[in-house]
Amino acid sequence: MNRPLRILWLKTGPLHPLDTGGKLRTYHLLRELHRHHEVTYLALCEPDTPPEIKQQASAYCRHALWVLWSAPRKGSLAFYAALGRNVFSSLPYVLARYRSENMRLEIQEEDDAARHDVLVCDFLTPAVNLFPLARGRPRPRLKVLLFQHNVEAQIWERMWQQQRNPLQQWYFRLQWQRLRAWERRLCAACDGVAAVSETDAARFRQDYGLTNVLGSVPTGVDVEYFGQTRLHPVPGRIAFLGSMDWMPNVDAVQWWMNEIWPLVKQRHAGASFSIIGRNPPAAVAGLPQRDASVQVTGTVPDVRPHLAQAQVVVVPLRAGGGTRIKIYEVMAAGLPVVSTRVGAEGLPLRDGENIVLADTPEALATAVVTLLQEPEKRTRLAAAGQHWVRHHASWTQAAGILADYAAQLIA
Repeated sequence: MNRPLRILWLKTGPLHPLDTGGKLRTYHLLRELHRHHEVTYLALCEPDTPPEIKQQASAYCRHALWVLWSAPRKGSLAFYAALGRNVFSSLPYVLARYRSENMRLEIQEEDDAARHDVLVCDFLTPAVNLFPLARGRPRPRLKVLLFQHNVEAQIWERMWQQQRNPLQQWYFRLQWQRLRAWERRLCAACDGVAAVSETDAARFRQDYGLTNVLGSVPTGVDVEYFGQTRLHPVPGRIAFLGSMDWMPNVDAVQWWMNEIWPLVKQRHAGASFSIIGRNPPAAVAGLPQRDASVQVTGTVPDVRPHLAQAQVVVVPLRAGGGTRIKIYEVMAAGLPVVSTRVGAEGLPLRDGENIVLADTPEALATAVVTLLQEPEKRTRLAAAGQHWVRHHASWTQAAGILADYAAQLIA
């Protein structure tokens, strides 16, 4: 199909500020789609959202429809009360949080008006408001493409496996099992499912028995933006990049600090560690008070000046799903990456060629120290990574693949 598509895009919030990997992936894909197709962006929006945030939607859609919604702030008493009530619900909290009757009605109105060719549900979470439309009729008239940035239940399964506290083990296992059931059900209700890697696509087919998985949309990166990073590394500086209000990132930093960082410091005098990412919890924000060689930036307007000081960037993730855009961002900036296999999962990179992969504290510490102490190896790895993303990580190509999947549904 060559004609422009009229796409109704569902999301659980505005995209700005672009401070998470999920927002960045959606923003770059939508901006490319917006150039060739008519995109209507329908999203939840908190009442206190600044007007300029809504105005910035013109960069990625022709029309924006905002549905007022609010949920308890994480860490508040209301948040913990909602978690307590959710124990008695069949919905996992990550879906229950975004349930909105107003959004369901807005979707129904757009569906009835026949103003669109196809509906793209971005992430699993908005889908909780999509299929209540099935009351009284089997499904929405519009064909539905679910764009899955992660196998969501896998994140909770991996987090459950890392818990040591019995109460936390019980809670994470409960949420994982509920999310697995709902993820399978919502994926099956859609006309098509697109993953962000062939690894995830295979998992949807094998673990959930889905027959509607169309394939994957490759991960991209803004090579020009990150290529402008002016490197001025501090000797011995190691960095971690990631939103610090995402549980797998917090787990990764805590694992690094408890089991890997002491090994690195023993072997490389003068090493320092910088944690770059928004909204660090108290347990992370307080790390510099325990160890003066650790920095925590918190929210920053531009991560590039902080990355520029690093000699090596680490991704010690033990949980997570989908693919990590931050690995491509770091490569585009011209820096070497050491990651666990979970951290680099789904990205078509080669261990020892354009990234170093290691999974145990000993192996991670050895890999990092080797790169700190061998500048030629560090430079060669960074150059190979930068070359790879420049030639294989185009958002234009990724958006074209996503549009092709949408077109398949209405052909």
